[in-house]
Amino acid sequence: MYGKIAWAVMAALASASTTALAQTQAQGKPPATLPPVVVTGNPLGSELFDLVQPVSVLGGQELFLQRRSTLGETLDGLPGVASTNFGPNASRPVIRGLDSDRIRILQNGAGVLDASSLSFDHAVAVDPLVIERAEVVRGPAALLYGGNAVGGVVNVIDNRIPQSPVQGFTGRGEARAGGAERETAGSVVLEKGDGRVALHADAYTRDTDDLRIKGPNISPRLQQADPARAVTFGTLPNSAARAKGGALGASMTWDRGYAGVSYAGTDTYYGTVAEPNVVIDMQSSRLDFAGELRDIGSFITGAKFKFGRTHYEHREVDLGIVGTTFRSTGYDSRVELTHAKLGPLHGAIGAQFGDVDFSAQGAEAFIPSTNTRNRAMFLFEDAKFGQLTLSFGARHERTGVRSDGGGPADPATGNPRFDPAQQRDFNANSGSLGALWRFTPDVALAVNGTRTERAPTFYELFANGPHVATNAYEVGNAAFGKEKSTGVDVALRWKTAKHSASVGVFQNRFQNFLTLFNAGNQRGADGELNPVDADGDGRADGSGEEILRELQYRAVPARFRGLEAEGKFRVLEQGASMLDVNLKFDSVRADDLSTGQPLPRIAPWRFGVGLDYRRNAFGARLDITRVAAQNRVATGELPTDGHTMLNAGMSYRVKMPGLQASNLELFARGVNLLNQDARNHVSFLKDIAPLGKRSAQVGARLQF
Repeated sequence: MYGKIAWAVMAALASASTTALAQTQAQGKPPATLPPVVVTGNPLGSELFDLVQPVSVLGGQELFLQRRSTLGETLDGLPGVASTNFGPNASRPVIRGLDSDRIRILQNGAGVLDASSLSFDHAVAVDPLVIERAEVVRGPAALLYGGNAVGGVVNVIDNRIPQSPVQGFTGRGEARAGGAERETAGSVVLEKGDGRVALHADAYTRDTDDLRIKGPNISPRLQQADPARAVTFGTLPNSAARAKGGALGASMTWDRGYAGVSYAGTDTYYGTVAEPNVVIDMQSSRLDFAGELRDIGSFITGAKFKFGRTHYEHREVDLGIVGTTFRSTGYDSRVELTHAKLGPLHGAIGAQFGDVDFSAQGAEAFIPSTNTRNRAMFLFEDAKFGQLTLSFGARHERTGVRSDGGGPADPATGNPRFDPAQQRDFNANSGSLGALWRFTPDVALAVNGTRTERAPTFYELFANGPHVATNAYEVGNAAFGKEKSTGVDVALRWKTAKHSASVGVFQNRFQNFLTLFNAGNQRGADGELNPVDADGDGRADGSGEEILRELQYRAVPARFRGLEAEGKFRVLEQGASMLDVNLKFDSVRADDLSTGQPLPRIAPWRFGVGLDYRRNAFGARLDITRVAAQNRVATGELPTDGHTMLNAGMSYRVKMPGLQASNLELFARGVNLLNQDARNHVSFLKDIAPLGKRSAQVGARLQF
């Protein structure tokens, strides 16, 4: 419904587009690129080079060429960022080995309240087709965004509430086709304003077929371990998808601020890959309010407000029958006040409030209905002393998690599966201290230390049921305390007009890391412990239900440490021709310190080299990335072979005749040109779902 509304509004706006474009006075050249001001991780805003924490920004043409069907795949390849890759339709970012509820996903600064952190087969309710920029904070960001940002933050920005004046009629349209999933996709973003009132509308649609793969879907190691598994060749079964969505937004803008509202909806239907006959039918609607006031007083100099309310629902449909329905309804809001300098100190104070109701009903309702409420206050300050900048902050957060209990009967006891209704309350405190020292205008050393506390999630506390998508029966522990961690990050940076480089090391040590471990038992989908399977078909005798491994959440001491490096070097500049060489490397090592064993699903090291050539309107890019084998695996986890990924692309920008200030950019891209049988070690599905085979994609983008 929401996509239809947006399409209708944009069709009306588009009818006037030719006239509006002809009246535009710009010269048609792309604007000069300015250093991006990052708003995530620093409420004062800062250029990338001056941030204490490591941050990556993906936007502009780079985002246009990098877009994939999911947010995780789009960001995969940034320093320290991998992807959960639960097939081609559901993928969350993994940052420095941490995923799930330790990575906070924001949309324009407010939380995305979907169910993607609950399970890897649940898609993120954000489509990359309509975002303008993504900011990724690598490492703990709990100070500003809560304990569930201990691993990092991804903030996607889509300008659905315009923050600056819009004059006339502007927009962009994009279409693309091809790839290993034979995607056909398109999006339109339109904005119109008179300098005070700004209107925004966007819509997108995407259809994909089953992913084409080079060889068998089952890895040789899994075939050897489980010869009875069915094997398919050429395509990945049940991996097709279709999605659509759109949004309407409006704001009032003035010299010292803005205030606005937007309403958005998404509708996605996709196969789960892990279950050959199960598809997910997902809908999400979101209402946002946002505003900002600048230069409002002598002490309180600015104020920002963000509020997002989301209603999310998805149904897991097995052969046309709805098996389980997941619902999540709630809001996330924050207020930030910046103050004038107090001596050398300049900073902000703020508050954050959130409330989410979650329910799961049906055969795979492995969690009771719950309510999670958060209330927090935070402080961020920095001070400059010549070439040295110090920053520090603190956050106090109170979280209440309530379970309604009940649920279906456990066949072993006859009692309800979930414990009686109960409430857990947590007070979490986090702090950070950082320094940035500029040795010269071009060289800086950044050091950041954090102490973070995270309240356990509702599923870590109360899970007790079958989760067939991960072939597991998951069991939580309502007695868990807060998860506590200490992190340190050190990075050396260098930047000139044509070159840049950085190298950094990090360590994050957890006192009690909450994660799933194999309990050594098997369960039937109804909860029966160690059911009989006399014929060896993987199903309990007499019931036909799948037999699942029992996974229990446990708290263990853990350590994550790693290295990240990247560089961009201009090696040729002759006339209109420019050639840049891009280098990148990242690695992470994660250990369960109670046993000395590796933690599961940790990405191996990666090294990449890229060539980026530009001449006037023409561009070409070649990227080669070596992903190492991962042989350091947890108990019950299979190793993964390494692979070399070669991608290439070309683009050409055309000035549209008769339409000033408009550019049509055409592109062609080849992916996995070496046709590698590649598997993502981070994915739960790595041994049954390889990455796509060699493929090509073409597309176009019109900007005006």
